[in-house]
Amino acid sequence: MAPTATTTLSIDVEGGRLPADLLLPPSGRGPGIVLHQEIFGVTGYVRARAEALAALGYVVLVPHFYWRLGDPVVAEGGDGLPQAMDLMGRFDWAAGVADGVASLEALSARQEVQGPVGLLGFCFGGGLAFNVAAAATAAGSGPDALVSYYGSALPNLLDLAAQVTCPSLHHFGLDDAYIPVETVRAIETAVTAGNDDVTFLTYPGAGHAFDNPSPVFHHADASDQAWATTESWLLEHLPV
Repeated sequence: MAPTATTTLSIDVEGGRLPADLLLPPSGRGPGIVLHQEIFGVTGYVRARAEALAALGYVVLVPHFYWRLGDPVVAEGGDGLPQAMDLMGRFDWAAGVADGVASLEALSARQEVQGPVGLLGFCFGGGLAFNVAAAATAAGSGPDALVSYYGSALPNLLDLAAQVTCPSLHHFGLDDAYIPVETVRAIETAVTAGNDDVTFLTYPGAGHAFDNPSPVFHHADASDQAWATTESWLLEHLPV
């Protein structure tokens, strides 16, 4: 079932206006989710996941975090990876976190949003969403839930784990070429310490970005299992 409407918003942030796509569920209202893009930008895959969340009943906001870099969308897969890594190297992380906090606040204030508001992110966005959760919580406006898929920045963000107090769900492949198993376990230890409502799932044989449909990354079983779990977990923690 397709969402009823998609609108492009402009959110006031430091240095300008952040473009963000707003997707409404069939009912036109519901709990909110801020969806954080992959390293490749707001791709067709990211949009498809946003549409799936809207079809579940969520009001979904998709910020274009690369807006300061011209809002590029890079070809997904191996061919686009060098350009994506270059973008990541030029990305202003602190400004991106501030943009994410502003996006969370903007979505929470929308009249279409009724109920709690959460964060979800993939890869680059999985780490960014984690950092946004910590920053927003420290500012007194934290999210009600967080879903992070193989957050690539998480190994460098573990000192923020105590600030992420909302329920959270984490997905990691155990054959991730970018995040070794021992690092995955260190992340698990950090994010579960002091928080009884953390679900941490791992997938044997799955590599990094296993939910991405590109053949370079995709692991069908892990993708299907993780998304089914994500849907049921969200419906429990952000009930529609």
